[in-house]
Amino acid sequence: MADKTATRESYGKALAELGDKYENLVVLDADLAAATKTGIFKKAHPDRFFDCGIAENNMIGVAAGLALSGKIPFASSFAMFAAGRSYEQVRNSVGYPHLNVKIGATHGGITVGEDGATHQCCEDFALMRVIPGMTVICPADDIEARGAVEAAIKYNGPVYMRFGRMAVPNVHTADYKFEIGKGVLLRDGADVTIIANGVEVSEALAAAEMLSGEGIDAAVVNMATIKPLDGELVLKMAKKSGAIVTAEEHSVIGGLGSAVAEYLGETYPTPVYKVGVKDVFGRSGPAKELLSLFGLDAKAIYEKAKEAAERKR
Repeated sequence: MADKTATRESYGKALAELGDKYENLVVLDADLAAATKTGIFKKAHPDRFFDCGIAENNMIGVAAGLALSGKIPFASSFAMFAAGRSYEQVRNSVGYPHLNVKIGATHGGITVGEDGATHQCCEDFALMRVIPGMTVICPADDIEARGAVEAAIKYNGPVYMRFGRMAVPNVHTADYKFEIGKGVLLRDGADVTIIANGVEVSEALAAAEMLSGEGIDAAVVNMATIKPLDGELVLKMAKKSGAIVTAEEHSVIGGLGSAVAEYLGETYPTPVYKVGVKDVFGRSGPAKELLSLFGLDAKAIYEKAKEAAERKR
C-alpha cells in the first residue's frame, strides 16, 4: 500500500518550507492552527503568523489589508467557515477588488468524518467558483497539494484551495509540476472518461481497474483546478470517449460536474454523469464508511461509469 498523506498536512508543510523562499508570505488562522496544520508555519516563521481568533470574517478583512500592503496572505480555516461563514467578506473584500489573497480551506467534504453535517462543507466549490475572478483548486494528493500552494503564491489574484482531513495515496510522481488551469490525464481510455478531483481521484483510478476487468476501457483525468477549467482537455476526452463521468467530494450541484457539463453543453454536447453528494446534508461517521454511504467510493464510480459506457453502446 502506497504511503498516504492528508493534504491539510501537505498544506502546512508547504507553507513552512516556502516561507524561506518568499519573504512576503504571511499566514493567518482562526484559532485552528493545529487542525489546519498552519501551526507548522507558525513554528518556522512566528513573526509572519497571525492568529485572528474565532473571527473568520475579520480574518478575511485582515488578509485583504495585508494584500494591499504587498504581502501574500494565506487565510486558513475549515472550508465551512472560510467559504460559508465568510462568503460576504470573501466576495466583497477580496473578490470584488481582485486582491492577492489566498484562502486555504481544510476539512472540506464528507471525509471530515465524525465532526458531522455542520462541518462537512459540500458547497464550497459552488460558492467560490461563482465569485468573479476567483480561482478554485482541490488537489488530489501530497505532491499536487504542495505544488498548488507554490503556484498560488506565484499567481496574482484571489485563490481558493480546499485541502482534506483524510489521508490519501499519491497519484502523481515526484517530478509532477502542478499548473493552475491544467488537468492531467492519469489513465487513457476510449469507452468512458472519469474526471475527478481531491480524494475522488484515487477512487476513480480504482474504479477504472474494476472496469478494465469487464472489458471497459476507462480514462481518468485529475481536474484539480475547477476554475478555470481545462476545457481543452475536457473537449478532447469528450470527443474520444463520448461519455463523461465526474467524481467529486462535493454536491452534484454547482461543483466540478456542473462546470464540466456547462462547458460541454456549449461546445460539444456529451452525456455527463455526476458522482457526488446528492443534494443532502452529511452525517457523522468514519470517513471511509461515509464515502461508501454517500456513493463516493470506487464502487459507486465504477457503477456510474459502467452505466455511462453501456448507454453509449
